[in-house]
Amino acid sequence: MTEVSVPALSLVVLVGISGSGKSTFAARHFRPTQVISSDFCRGLVADDENDQTATPEAFDLLHHIVGTRLRRGLLTVVDATNVQWEARKKLIELARAHDVLADAIVLDVPEEVAVARNAARPDRAFGPHVVVRQRKDLRRSLAKIARDGFRRVHVLRGEEIDGAVVTYEKAWTDRTELTGPFDLVGDVHGCRSELETLLRELGWSVTPTGATHPEGRTAVFVGDLVDRGPDTPGVLRLVMGMAAAGTALVVCGNHEQKLVRALDGRKVRVAHGLERSLEQLAAEPEEFRAAARAFMDGLISHYRLDGGRLVVAHAGLKEAYHGRASARVRAFALYGDTTGETDEYGLPVRYPWADDYRGRATVVYGHTPTTEPEWVNNTICLDTGVVFGGRLTALRYPERELVSVPAERVWYEPSRPLEPRTGRAARDPGVLDIGDVDGTRFVETRHGGRIKVAEENSRAALEIMSRFAVDPRWLVYLPPTMAPPETSRLDGYLEHPAEAFEEFARTGVTRVVCEEKHMGSRAIAVLARTPEVAAKRFGVADGSAGSVFTRTGRPFFGDRTAALVDRLRAAVTPLWEELNTDWVVLDCELLPWSAKAEGLIRDQYASVGAAAAASLPAALAALESAAGRGLDVGALLDRTRRRAANASLFRDAYARYCWPVSGLDGVRLAPFHILACEGRATAVTEPHEWHLDLLGRLDAGILTPTRHVFVSLDSPDERAAAVAWWEALTASGGEGMVVKPAGHTPGRVQPGVKVRGREYLRIIYGPDYTDALDVLRRRFTGRKRSLALREHALGLEALERLAQGEPLWRIHEAVFAVLALESEPVDPRL
Repeated sequence: MTEVSVPALSLVVLVGISGSGKSTFAARHFRPTQVISSDFCRGLVADDENDQTATPEAFDLLHHIVGTRLRRGLLTVVDATNVQWEARKKLIELARAHDVLADAIVLDVPEEVAVARNAARPDRAFGPHVVVRQRKDLRRSLAKIARDGFRRVHVLRGEEIDGAVVTYEKAWTDRTELTGPFDLVGDVHGCRSELETLLRELGWSVTPTGATHPEGRTAVFVGDLVDRGPDTPGVLRLVMGMAAAGTALVVCGNHEQKLVRALDGRKVRVAHGLERSLEQLAAEPEEFRAAARAFMDGLISHYRLDGGRLVVAHAGLKEAYHGRASARVRAFALYGDTTGETDEYGLPVRYPWADDYRGRATVVYGHTPTTEPEWVNNTICLDTGVVFGGRLTALRYPERELVSVPAERVWYEPSRPLEPRTGRAARDPGVLDIGDVDGTRFVETRHGGRIKVAEENSRAALEIMSRFAVDPRWLVYLPPTMAPPETSRLDGYLEHPAEAFEEFARTGVTRVVCEEKHMGSRAIAVLARTPEVAAKRFGVADGSAGSVFTRTGRPFFGDRTAALVDRLRAAVTPLWEELNTDWVVLDCELLPWSAKAEGLIRDQYASVGAAAAASLPAALAALESAAGRGLDVGALLDRTRRRAANASLFRDAYARYCWPVSGLDGVRLAPFHILACEGRATAVTEPHEWHLDLLGRLDAGILTPTRHVFVSLDSPDERAAAVAWWEALTASGGEGMVVKPAGHTPGRVQPGVKVRGREYLRIIYGPDYTDALDVLRRRFTGRKRSLALREHALGLEALERLAQGEPLWRIHEAVFAVLALESEPVDPRL
């Protein structure tokens, strides 16, 4: 058995003469979608795989497909002869252009074997001379193919071909299986004492040769452990011990790379603190110097961690380079993106790549010292200049908590004064870039996978957000639509709790909560403890301390919103201490419905009720008179009587949703879900029982409790009691209830199912809907249910990003997607 090991992300180039068995080898060892064959491409452009006149176009197509796959990060195998240097050169250039490694697998078979195989194939209409020529080209290539630029060349002959086993090497940068928690440490630069202090502050037990954490955390160093500071050997001894014990990962910094070159005796400029490292290491035993040199030489450019959600590189890394391997990827990771210019201090001018970063992964880096670490587009620089008298900073991940300790003194005078980070054009936290949301987009979510937002929906949502929405800095969450249950077959019912209970039981849910569905309008309340908190946490510095908005992001009361927010902040005062937070996001119902929808009720519902009240009594009188004269109008009379009764029920239904409101007097809010607070997306982490209990303890005139019952689905008695509760609720004029799993259930389980009462459904389907139940029972709920799941996943993603302190554009990516899915599509050409 011959092992052929190739990188998991790479370009594999098969090399061999016609008839050497390349296609058979590819089919045996790779998936069909991974193999791009020149014959196949020739067939695509000419309908004939042997049409040599189509060869240029076929290879143009092959190179395009290969480039597309490599750009998307897919292993790709090229099945062509590739015996000439020019053919291999183009493929190697493609691999380099997409920053992936290339391996060659050469199948070296005797030409007589290849000739015999070709002769046995009727589709090979060329003579032996072609094989002879290819064989000569291959012999010339074998002498120098190792210098072509391939990472490795695997040459297989005879039985080695049939006995080969292809294995895959994971990239050195791929540590996605490590999920943390991590303590990411900025540039140390030989400051051993400060490093030990910081590690102890983070909870580590530290010795001169290593450190351990009682909670099993892993330290990740962003490079530049050496130079400038007082004890480079001490820092290396500590970090090398941690790395050897598996408690630390280290990426290479530019100072480590330069120090290795100096230790190797290569010509380097001894400056920028290198002289101190060389002097300090000269006093160490030769054995330690050799071990330190080997350690630094083995450091890699970057790491991908936590399923690809975290990337660590010394000078940062743009998304296209994550997980890639090339000289330019390493150069970017070590030095950043330089413009080629120098500043007045003689230092390179660096392009502010983080300003343009839009990647899913959080990128943590150092290299460029700043006075304070700052989040920029889901990236953060942890170099706060400890060696220059600043601070040594660490980031706790996934908590996203910054911890720092001050320098004990100025150990090295900086060439350039420490300054706050300045980008090419730092983004205003209250202004969103249309490029973040325009066009067809795919949003990655933790609880629903990748969700597509079509361009035509995005355009409609842009119209709504730009014209009608509240200040976007408050718009941190939009609630999902809610699906109805499967249609009930009970006489007189379209919806019934039994179907909701059965649905959840089928998905494995054992306990649900039934919450009163208030007769109001869905409202999201974002509340800050003080205006100063609002300015610091949400970037809103206009003196406001919160906002209350509809499920499509529109304000409820315009100028009166500030007064409503003040009342709510006072009402939720106990939450500040209970949750250890200065802000909170609540999911609520605002009552009464008429407070928001007075115009809708008057124009759409009351007009129908008024028309029915004016016309149906006259129609009844006429029909009764006709029946008294002996005319056969009995069926029509019965139908009109039913319509009159239904119209009366219809008027009663919407009237229950209206009560007098003067200003904010009479307005009530019924909170039922604490969505998020500082550091916690409580919608994900806490069960409904926790939410309802905590909110139920709030006692303020503006708040209305949400009545609820918990039901064990394996208990027929509890199910029956919940149905009776629903019947009593709806009989007294209530809208109905929402059935939810008692705990958070990720996956394809509905987050909530609304079960509405018979009389409320008259508002939705019209006064006479009970006469058309057979038709309505054929309603299709699949689209609504799919939409509910997608919007729920997006909402949770927005809350988790908010709680973790991600930038506004990242939060709005998910919030805007909910609004887009709710919006009617608009032709993009408009």
